[in-house]
Amino acid sequence: MAETSQNIAVSIRGVSKSFGATTVLHDINFDVKEGEIVVLLGASGSGKTTILRIISGLEMPDTGSIILHGKDVTTLPARQRGTGVIFQSYALFPKMTVTRNIGYGLRLRSRSRKSVAAKVEELIKLVHLEEHRDKYPSQLSGGQQQRVAIARALAYEPEVLLFDEPFGALDAQIRTRLRREIRTLLKSIKVPSIFITHDQEEALELGDRVAILNHGCLEQIGTPYEVYTHPDTQHVATFLGAANLLDGVIHERCFVSGDIKLDISEAHQFPDGQPVKLVVRPEDVFLRRPENLTQRYQKLADGVVQEVNFIGAFERVGVRLDLPGHGPVIVTRPKTETAAFPLEPGQRVTAGVVRFRILPDAGERPNNSNPVVSA
Repeated sequence: MAETSQNIAVSIRGVSKSFGATTVLHDINFDVKEGEIVVLLGASGSGKTTILRIISGLEMPDTGSIILHGKDVTTLPARQRGTGVIFQSYALFPKMTVTRNIGYGLRLRSRSRKSVAAKVEELIKLVHLEEHRDKYPSQLSGGQQQRVAIARALAYEPEVLLFDEPFGALDAQIRTRLRREIRTLLKSIKVPSIFITHDQEEALELGDRVAILNHGCLEQIGTPYEVYTHPDTQHVATFLGAANLLDGVIHERCFVSGDIKLDISEAHQFPDGQPVKLVVRPEDVFLRRPENLTQRYQKLADGVVQEVNFIGAFERVGVRLDLPGHGPVIVTRPKTETAAFPLEPGQRVTAGVVRFRILPDAGERPNNSNPVVSA
């Protein structure tokens, strides 16, 4: 179904920002739908924090506009935008209880004691902190403090929630559990939300859509499946998970690199002679006989196993292919395969692929003459 203005909560249109001679954002455009969680993913310096600050009103863009529920708020101060911001530090008042922290903003707005108490009670139940209402921040876990910060932001009934790397201060196990809890909570209250993070796994698990930023440019936005399986650029392919890259050219609807020849016969093709990159995820490389596979299989090359590492849920294998000038290919194998077909360094194998992506060389954004091809 096509998006309409009625189901768009946030629109970022043509936003650019420079600090002195340094451009930190260049012509950023994306929407956030009602109830949607969008994650801005990028390395340090990619511009994701600046976007969040511009949406919240803490920074002004050089060009472009910020539209919240159909209203242009670009020139409005932060306090008039109706955004709730949750920072990594949580910014809770250490000498206030959970109850008083959540109700602080409402009391400042001269709400009646009865209405404040009713709203705080509603929010405490929403974030499951009933047993902790009288505790101080120092008596709470990191995850509990995070929920207090969210409840306090929700007290204002914001039009959009903005999360500034909210799980960065937590250890890995708590972070994994909490982001699942927060996603469930946000889906239940249906408030559109924007997260920023540099953690790829977090982005894939948390977001309805993920926007990948690179040096101030929005490289791609799509569902976690789309951006992982069908990257538009080399940066997206390599930043969002592991990827094997091989240089080659297009010849007669095939990817050719040395002795490698992979069929890419589809409706839209690169022209013959076009330099391209073959992108293959480690889980899409197989080191066993193709007759054991149900997917379409194409041989890549023979090679030698260099290393085998146990990573818990899977095994990571490095294979040196018989291709001069190419580095090792990384392969991940599930436990079922490692048990049926054990490998050891020095063993010769045949590598084949079941899925891959063809991108224009040098990671250029595809256009009409340089399409992106998947197989």
